[in-house]
Amino acid sequence: MIQSVYIHIPFCQQICHYCDFTKFFYNEELANDYMEALKKEINTSVMGNKNKVRTIFIGGGTPTALNQTQLRSLLEIVQEKFDVANCQEYTIEANPGDFDEEKVKLLKAYGVNRISLGVQVFDDGMLEELGRLHKVKDVYHTINLLKQYGFENISIDLIYSLPNQTPEHFQHTVDEALSFQLPHYSSYSLQIEPKTIFYNRYKKGKLHRPAQEDEVQMYEILKNSMRDNGLIQYEISNFAKNGYESKHNLNYWNNDYYYGFGAGASGYLPGKRTINIRPLPSYIKQAMQTGQPVLHVDEIGLKEQIEEELFLGLRKLQGIRKTDFEKKYGFPYDVLYRQQINNLIQKGWLIEKGDFIRLTEEGVLLGNNVFEHFLLEEEELNRVR
Repeated sequence: MIQSVYIHIPFCQQICHYCDFTKFFYNEELANDYMEALKKEINTSVMGNKNKVRTIFIGGGTPTALNQTQLRSLLEIVQEKFDVANCQEYTIEANPGDFDEEKVKLLKAYGVNRISLGVQVFDDGMLEELGRLHKVKDVYHTINLLKQYGFENISIDLIYSLPNQTPEHFQHTVDEALSFQLPHYSSYSLQIEPKTIFYNRYKKGKLHRPAQEDEVQMYEILKNSMRDNGLIQYEISNFAKNGYESKHNLNYWNNDYYYGFGAGASGYLPGKRTINIRPLPSYIKQAMQTGQPVLHVDEIGLKEQIEEELFLGLRKLQGIRKTDFEKKYGFPYDVLYRQQINNLIQKGWLIEKGDFIRLTEEGVLLGNNVFEHFLLEEEELNRVR
């Protein structure tokens, strides 16, 4: 069963200097065409109406960059094709300052029950350096407005290891974020991605990154501050009050299936992973002609599925349950990975306790080094076939 739906809205009022997601400057006419193409893609891919799914996530770009009419059209498409009333979690991404009362009322009326705010940092000067349009005061206004209309499941995204950022500066951002006493926070280290403004500056030696030891200290500040405020770290970069873990993201980390709609979106269906066309005119043209604007399809065999099960599952702080793995694949992971697990335990990067394997604190910091141990050779699967 397809558990989740991801819908990508690629429009932004301004392009952030670090962002490599599929995004374009908002244009009303282009956005109208995009909404028609998106509707065609969804209708082609999903048969019938009121399909049951566990989670829906509208991301971007900035979905709330759409005007009132376009946003309503989007929400109507979702409501028609999926059983929103029985969906456990329905999230939309937004930037502080994007909301007025009418948009908030609209989201509430159409069943959205979770808001993910891209705050990034509580410093107006640094926000400007990141290419963000909002100010710190907009965060306060937006959260107050959302709460006024009954939105309690609000998440804040933060970025650390920003240019010229110190651990003390990041501590201030974390403290201010926690002052809202929200049920969920995400925080990621800045990654310098190709085809971004920051990447170009970095290549020219004009981007000053904090030292690695400062980045590690910021991560420790993050973990300790969240813990001290009653938030549970349930994934490498995510913290929540009990019961407010992101169900949509857990679907990814549990390696379960999901639809992906929109320009540049990826979907994960039985046996395959799909990647949609990124350029907007090409996406719109192909979606309107065929309803299938797919750039390419990666076949996902048993090897790839098992590898991803380990890579993704170990991002969760509770780790991977052996009995769940065996139920899903018909054999315990020991058959393939006993030696690798023992080696990682000896290195101090992995713990095996009861029915679980999970990362140690050092293993969390060295996640990619851990994950590469779970790459398989095709012949190794002969043991389980």
